[in-house]
Amino acid sequence: FLTFTIACLLIVWSLTKRSHISPELIFESAAMVNVKKQKKAQESINSRLSLVMKSGKYTLGYKSTLKSLRSGKSKLVIIASNAPPLRKSEIEYYAMLAKTGVHHYGGNNIDLGTACGKYFRVSALSITDPGDSDIIRTMPGAEQAEPEKDEKPKK
Repeated sequence: FLTFTIACLLIVWSLTKRSHISPELIFESAAMVNVKKQKKAQESINSRLSLVMKSGKYTLGYKSTLKSLRSGKSKLVIIASNAPPLRKSEIEYYAMLAKTGVHHYGGNNIDLGTACGKYFRVSALSITDPGDSDIIRTMPGAEQAEPEKDEKPKK
């Protein structure tokens, strides 16, 4: 890690000497690229969520998410970033038992509610039928939710 940091500092120093650019500007532009990538991913999730809300089946809220996990109907669970840690861990535990994927939404519960097209806060939601959306296949936490059909069951 130390050698990487030194190498980065040498690159920044050489760039500032040649092009008269301040190092703060270089680090700021690198941070901006990271923020833009996160926003693009967030917009992608939001568009998939809106498609689920229009054409699929889902349940909103902590209690109904736990109910759908217990009954085994849930395909994917999405949790807001500011959900209480105890609730997060409880949902994650139920999802692990149900072999359901969990996605930690980047925004808070207000953002998640807005992404669902609702005017209230949503801390957790469970997708039982994605409808026309490909949200189950594209979410990073959803790989364990649907095993491939070509795979043989492990003994």
